[in-house]
Amino acid sequence: MSTRADWSGLFAHRAGLRGGEELAAILAGVPDGVLPLTGGFPNASTFATDVLGDIAARVLRDEPGLALQYTPVEGIASVREYLSERQEALQGVRPEALMVTSGGMECLALVCSALLDPGDAIAVEGPTYLGALMAFRGAEADVHEIPMDEDGLIVDAFAEQLEGGLRPKLLYVIPEYQNPTGRTLPLERREALVELCRRHGVLILEDVAYRELAWGAEPLPTLWSLAPDAVVQAGTFSKIFFPGVRLGWAAGPAEVVEQLAAAKANTDQCASALGQRMVEEYGRGGHFESQLPRACELYGSHWRALDGALRASMPDGVSWTQPTGGFLTWVELPAGLDAMELREAAVEAGVAFVPGAPFYASDSGASTLRLSFSALGEADLAEAGRRLGSVIADSL
Repeated sequence: MSTRADWSGLFAHRAGLRGGEELAAILAGVPDGVLPLTGGFPNASTFATDVLGDIAARVLRDEPGLALQYTPVEGIASVREYLSERQEALQGVRPEALMVTSGGMECLALVCSALLDPGDAIAVEGPTYLGALMAFRGAEADVHEIPMDEDGLIVDAFAEQLEGGLRPKLLYVIPEYQNPTGRTLPLERREALVELCRRHGVLILEDVAYRELAWGAEPLPTLWSLAPDAVVQAGTFSKIFFPGVRLGWAAGPAEVVEQLAAAKANTDQCASALGQRMVEEYGRGGHFESQLPRACELYGSHWRALDGALRASMPDGVSWTQPTGGFLTWVELPAGLDAMELREAAVEAGVAFVPGAPFYASDSGASTLRLSFSALGEADLAEAGRRLGSVIADSL
């Protein structure tokens, strides 16, 4: 009888650096009967299935030689032209360079491949997107955490670190409806951050995954629109189109985007041609303009349902952020409570959340957790908030 081989000795050093158990748990779902406040998934009712079906059928019928074929690494020319026009219409600036990516996450991976050597310093918000932390750790970067307050990244704290000798290659930041906190960076901080990074030669990597999902206020100028020569913007269609398409973009200085494209040539080589043409046809047909307001209204109503339940059910000493867009809110528990330890009791009570500690580059966040209100309906959100409040109250 043969013995099963052990291949673990072949694994690269970086394989042990990424982590990702929490992200895998989010994507895996929850047991039956448990209300999930976990993944930042768009609500399936926002998918314009009839329109998408018509577009897919038309493109497949009329353009099989384009839609079912390989594409240039940077993307189909007409799609890139449409995306550049859309950037200009929404953000007031036409990109110097733009490429299509296989989702926003691939843009982060391409930045790691093109810009980061092992040991390079980078700066991130504390807390920040878990997938980004995984990518940066996998690239063996030296990740430095910049603290946040209720208005997002504290620019003065970043300035102090720079003045103290920190020399990061880049700063990763999510200015709108931040993942995981739901916070939005005010205009004065955006302007100060751009000026600070320019002065110190720090490239900004701006993630705008949730930017178009506003219900409480008009979006502020992006960091990229304020400084297109000093910012690479990573965007995705996962939240505003549908995640299965796996499409996004990178816009920024031409020499940087050129290196991202070279890195993509060594990975999947090109994003889906069919998906690219579907996004272009959907956009040129005016469907983003007609569909997004309905999606924003839906997510706003979801947030109000969850917020109302939290206000009615949470014990004293628990606080949470007040997003004006996106999918997420961030909960801070009384000192001494550990969200990791609460998770099992919450699942037993029929509600699931994501503990906050994995969203930090440091050892912070034990008494924090993230809630997503995008996927559940209003009645389920009200019940989920009640269940969670009961679990936390019982733990005090």
